[in-house]
Parts: sequence; C-alpha cells; structure tokens
Amino acid sequence: MTPIERFQRACRGDDVDRPPVWIMRQAGRTLPEYRVLREKYSFWDMCRSPELSAEVTLQPIRRFGMDAAVIFSDILTIPAAMGLNVEFTPRLTVTPAIHRAADVTRLAAAQPEDKLGYVAAIIREVRRQAGPDLAILGFSGAPYTLASYMVEGGGSKHFHRIKAFMHRETAAFITLQERLAEAVTDYLLMQVRAGATAVQLFDTWAGELSPPDFRDHVLPHVRAIVQRIRATGTPVIYYVNGIAGLLEAAHETGADVLGIDWRLDLADVRRRLGDDTIVQGNLDPGILMAPPALIRDRVFSILNQTGGRGHILNLGHGLHPDTPLAGIAAFIEAAFAWNKEHIHG
Repeated sequence: MTPIERFQRACRGDDVDRPPVWIMRQAGRTLPEYRVLREKYSFWDMCRSPELSAEVTLQPIRRFGMDAAVIFSDILTIPAAMGLNVEFTPRLTVTPAIHRAADVTRLAAAQPEDKLGYVAAIIREVRRQAGPDLAILGFSGAPYTLASYMVEGGGSKHFHRIKAFMHRETAAFITLQERLAEAVTDYLLMQVRAGATAVQLFDTWAGELSPPDFRDHVLPHVRAIVQRIRATGTPVIYYVNGIAGLLEAAHETGADVLGIDWRLDLADVRRRLGDDTIVQGNLDPGILMAPPALIRDRVFSILNQTGGRGHILNLGHGLHPDTPLAGIAAFIEAAFAWNKEHIHG
C-alpha cells in the first residue's frame, strides 16, 4: 500500500495495512537541515518561495519517511493577504490589530489566487519532486482562530480581546468571520486544485470558547467551509486544541476526520461519537522528550484504543522546536512497528 493510498483509505475508515502517520509542524521546526536554510532566509521568504518551501516540506520525509508531507507555510497567510503586517521576530505580532467595525471594513480582499498563489505552487513542486505515491497535505487557519490573532494583535494567554469583540461588536465580528470563511474556502479550494491529498483546518484557539459560543460563532462558518471542500471529494481534517468540551459540536462540522489533542483518550471519542468516527492524533508532544521505550508504549496504547481503524497517527499538537530527533524517530518507528497483533485485551 502506498502512503497516499494508506492516507486516503484511513480518511474513509477503510482497512489499511497500518495507520498512516505524520506530525503537525513536521516541516522545518526541529531539523538541522532546516535551520541551515533558516540562517540564510527569512521565514516569509522561505514561505513564499515554492522551491525553498518544497525543500523544507520534504526534509522530514527524507529523514523519517512519514506517509504525508504537510506543506511548509503558516496559518497567518490570509491575514497578511488582507493587508495586516505579520511578523515573527522577536515575537509574533499582527498589526494593526482590529478593535472596531471600521477596522474590519478597511481589510483588503484576501484574493488567494492572486496573493497566495505561491502556496499552490508549493504543492505542485512537492508533487513534482515526490512523485505520485506521497500524500500531500494543505491547510489553513479557521476563521475564529485567524480572527483571534487579528484582534489580539498576535498570540494571547487569555483571549479576552477577541471575546470582548465577539460580544460587544457582534455585527462586526460576524462580518469578519464571514469574510474570513470566504477567504479560507477559496484558499483551500486553490490547494485542492493544486493537488492536495487532504486539507487540515486549524482552529487552534476555538477550544478557548464555551460550547454555546462555539455553536453560535464558529460552527456555522466551519460547517460551510467543510461542505465546500468535501464537495470536491477531498477529505477535510478539523483540529481544535482543547476539543474535549466541544467534541460533539466539532463533529457537527461534517469534517471527515477530527484531530484530537492529547487531553482526551481516543477511546472516549469513539464512545461519545460512535465507533465509525475517524480520528487523528493524539500523542502528547512532550512524550517525544522521553526514552524510546516509553514513546513506543504510548504509541501502541493510542493505536490499541482504535485498533488502527479510521485513525491517522499524529501528535496532539505541533512539534516543539527543542524536540530531540531521536524522539521523532522513535515515534515514527513505533508507528511502523504496530499492527493489529499488538492489541491487548
């Protein structure tokens, strides 16, 4: 079974020889070969160069042999295309931040085909270099998570500004969500046309919301995006960090696959949503700092919960830059070593 066949079958819940495996933030981040390039080029210069991005995208595939290559890019491409200044040094800033309705009005149209066409070129270049057998994953930030960065002006610990904007400037917040949902849909459709095997929608900060706020302000937009992408036949993975309290609502988005963070057992997900729920995850990224034997035990435990059916193996969040290469290798080796004979009980 080729990696792309394995990945596509897992997204449908079909039988596979073993669950496919990839790692969030695997492109770049930890690898010494990535850091060599990073010393020569700025982050945005690398993102916007199809040749450099394709190189970084394929570096972990060459080293570890994952089933899927996730393109080297960033979820903040859309805010940048809408005219905001996104900087990563010395810390993440998104300026000027959105505070009122007039700030939403002044945003430029994202126009992904015109302004973000380099992302489609990355996918085509990765496919050219990798050949037909590798799964290639595109992605985007989801509207609420993108809005969080745009209103907070960067990252946040408490997300009080975005919640205040949502409740005090509700009409403007809804307009912002609608504009972002349209941009995200167009952006992902562009990636699908370029040849993405599947796409992941990152709603990293939606887990900060209460269930009523998620249902009112997030679910309708994500559901609409998912419907448009799925109509092409391309699977959609929906990831919420802190999904436990929102699990049933996130399932209502209609995404083919739910990404699950490490705070929730996959067996619990299946009990709550049904045995046919297709999941991705969910090893704690911190475990990659542990000895290989413990990593192997935790990977087997996770896979035993699903029997390897309808399961894309991944971390429950992205790689930390300080993750040892030996820990990544142990994770991938355990994924390759597991099979249904390892199920206990």
